[in-house]
Amino acid sequence: MIAENRMEELEQKIGYRFRDRGLLRQALTHSSFANEQKINRYPDYERLEFLGDAVLELVSSDFLFHENPQMPEGKLTKLRSSMVCEPALAYCARELTLGEYILLGRGEEAAGGRKRDSITSDVMEALIGALYLDGGFAAAHNFIHRFVLSDLEHKILFYDSKTVLQETVQATEGSVLSYELTGETGPDHDKEFLVEVSIDGKVMGSGRGRTKKAAEQQAAYEALLRLRRQ
Repeated sequence: MIAENRMEELEQKIGYRFRDRGLLRQALTHSSFANEQKINRYPDYERLEFLGDAVLELVSSDFLFHENPQMPEGKLTKLRSSMVCEPALAYCARELTLGEYILLGRGEEAAGGRKRDSITSDVMEALIGALYLDGGFAAAHNFIHRFVLSDLEHKILFYDSKTVLQETVQATEGSVLSYELTGETGPDHDKEFLVEVSIDGKVMGSGRGRTKKAAEQQAAYEALLRLRRQ
């Protein structure tokens, strides 16, 4: 079970102290861990994830609606989707080092679940659900604004890096964008892919990730930052 001092450490990071710390423990408990507990079994985060997803959608929708008064509905929907999708929430979870606090079963731990985007993004939503139940809408709202909606310009650039880079390159007639897988490391269950992105044959960025898509996304983001500096 996660130690009390570890939960206190996470509370300090997010700037909120739970009245019911059982909610925080549940938000951090993966089903693989819950299933291993034969006695004093703890509930996993899936119900909290369901609730947190709904709260996150409401808060992000309200934020985008008021921040972009001239933006049409279609663009607002697309922007919200990019902000609350799995890679985006996993990105926010990494900034919090949330993976360090998750309770995983032995098999999921061995398979590298602590770094898996699908798990860390779910825990991010579960934590929002726990905050909503423990501290009401205000607690969840404050967390989302601080850890999901902050520094949004750079986050949106990261979330949509491949699309933005593609559009940037297409704006120059004749330019060619290409991605190349340059390496793979680790065992089959915990691979890391290395990718380089080139424009007209010149390497502009490199990235690494647990999927080729994630590595390409990081490489595209690095290329965009380099183009902006030029």
